[in-house]
Amino acid sequence: MESKKNSKIRFNILIAIVYIIGIVLLVTLFNLQIINGEEYRQISNTRLTREKTITAARGNLLDSSGNKLVSTTMQYNVELYKTKIDNETLNNTLLLIAQTLEENGDKYTDNFPITVEPYAFKDIDISSWKKSNEIDESYDAEACFNYYKEKYKISTDNVQDARKIIALRYLIAKNGYSNTRSVQIASNISNASYAKFNEMGSSFPGVSTYVKPIVSYPYVELASHILGYVGPISKSELENNTGYNQNDIIGKTGIEKVFEKYLKGKDGTKQIDMSVDGVVTDEYISEEAVSGSDVVLTIDADLQKSTEDALAKGIASIQSKRKSKEKEAKEGAAVVINVKTGEILAMASYPNYNPSLFTDGISQANWDSYLNDDRHPLVNKAIADQSAPGSTFKLVTAIAGLESGVIDLNSRVYCTGKYTYYKDYQPYCWNKSGHGALNVVQAIEHSCNFFFYDVGRRAGIDKITEVARAFGLGQKTGLELPDEITGTLSSPNSMPSGDVWTGGKTVQTAIGQLYNDFTPIQMAKYTAMLANGGKNIELTIVKSINNPDGTQVSRNEIESYVNEALGVSGNSGSDLSLSSDTIAAIRQGMKGVTSDDGGTAYSYFKDFNIEVGGKTGSASNDNSGNANAWFIGFAPFNDPEIAVAVYVKNGQHGGYTAPIAREIFAQYLGMNASQITEDTTATSDMQQIILLYKHKKKVKARIYVPREEKK
Repeated sequence: MESKKNSKIRFNILIAIVYIIGIVLLVTLFNLQIINGEEYRQISNTRLTREKTITAARGNLLDSSGNKLVSTTMQYNVELYKTKIDNETLNNTLLLIAQTLEENGDKYTDNFPITVEPYAFKDIDISSWKKSNEIDESYDAEACFNYYKEKYKISTDNVQDARKIIALRYLIAKNGYSNTRSVQIASNISNASYAKFNEMGSSFPGVSTYVKPIVSYPYVELASHILGYVGPISKSELENNTGYNQNDIIGKTGIEKVFEKYLKGKDGTKQIDMSVDGVVTDEYISEEAVSGSDVVLTIDADLQKSTEDALAKGIASIQSKRKSKEKEAKEGAAVVINVKTGEILAMASYPNYNPSLFTDGISQANWDSYLNDDRHPLVNKAIADQSAPGSTFKLVTAIAGLESGVIDLNSRVYCTGKYTYYKDYQPYCWNKSGHGALNVVQAIEHSCNFFFYDVGRRAGIDKITEVARAFGLGQKTGLELPDEITGTLSSPNSMPSGDVWTGGKTVQTAIGQLYNDFTPIQMAKYTAMLANGGKNIELTIVKSINNPDGTQVSRNEIESYVNEALGVSGNSGSDLSLSSDTIAAIRQGMKGVTSDDGGTAYSYFKDFNIEVGGKTGSASNDNSGNANAWFIGFAPFNDPEIAVAVYVKNGQHGGYTAPIAREIFAQYLGMNASQITEDTTATSDMQQIILLYKHKKKVKARIYVPREEKK
């Protein structure tokens, strides 16, 4: 009995609790809906929150003086989100958007393929377009237009206004949008349009504006091969790089590619509150974007421009001398180096290209234009093209002879015009009449083949290659740019399989032919080491990396990062412990090239106010007499500051490249380059040799040598 009484009490208590909870819920609901209903409804209308990525600005690329070679400009864009508005309001909103943009000279995305007044189709495959859009094949342009007007329930009778609405509705239909994913209406709009969209937000439901950093090139094509370009990230790049999304851009070539890690900033986040009818009620940044680091280069913008201009002008001048367009001179490179620090002061590759064309994805027409251009504008010829150095290599042979003791400063070789030491290989000097007796200084000045045939034979291939390797020839320099090639140093190791090294091959190597193939950057380093007395230098084109917080990336970190990113092992070459007599002889010979009446570049430097050391070179590139042209040099002669290497493919005579170097020297030294009247009778020091075509291993050999030699 007692048990039943207790159960009844517990039941009554439970009933009371339920009633109390019910009363509380009813009071709360009354408060929400009746007493504070309007306030809460207003609040709920602002609870539609969208998250927007704030794209971080990329770091700038600057020259050594702080000039921005690549910078970031801020671009205003307009996007549209889906909102709870009726069809008529949407159409009116789109028309107002289009009119606002047009009033301020801005454009919106318009891919609708029909024009009005008169009605006509744009240049499209009409049948395919109708089929893909499920339109009656018999419809003409006007019928198709009216089909869309009816489809989107456009009430205006103004044909032009109707088309504006259709164009934006068509864009929305093709790209899609939602209340969390927008469709971009226009990019790079004016300040006036940007201000109106923000000031009159209630008139533009669903419209949002945002600022996007855009990579820009203030100097257009200047230093394009150094700077490189950026472009939309590819699928493979997205898979292999963390911290990116499918809408990002990424460095594709040049410095932009190598230092992508530092140049890319960290994106931020912005919260956007909108009412359900699409009006923005609040915006706030939840995470600030952090811009990328600035990369400061060693190049000087003024010297870079002068170098590019001189190269373009020189190539045009060389081509004007040719009677035929076959094997015309239309490509080349020039490199300028600080002989003491190894800093690249200028690096030109002709022709240039426009990197801004790639930023948003290059058009097929522009891409095809570059790819089909036989001047190869996308190739950085300073680091990714190679050629036999011709007579510029004779300085290596001279050093090998002097340092090995097989000749001294007083040794003379009598040039008869034809080298007859070997009975089965008897090449000519470029001067078939002979130079007579010459010492090493005179041989450099006159570029006597005969002299260096003999010195090369005496010194031997091992000594020649030892010296060449110390100069870094046939090796990657380790410069902070992608796609540098190795080149080839002629030696027994570079022969095709099965060939036998002969003395004839040694004398050919001694004058810069046979398997020798070097890049302009290697030749520039070689020249700088000749100028500084044989001290090895580490080439660099990056002065510093400056972080947004004011700190700098350490030099050790930069070098380690570059070596890993490019797969190089550091600096090429090594110090040469050259005697003072050897250094003096080489430099004196180079001075004679530009200063003495018999020098191969005298006609181009005879009235130059500052003494220059130089060497010309011509290297045959086929069996029809065509040759690539070189000039290497340094200045001022008594206290060298810069070294220059100029290369022109099919330039024919080394002397023809000397005016290019002269203009570069004049710019660096603060001189006004005077008008140069070129000597069209310049004698070529190109070797009179026969081309041996590529062997099965595709190693180039330019001179035929019997497998067996006889003295």
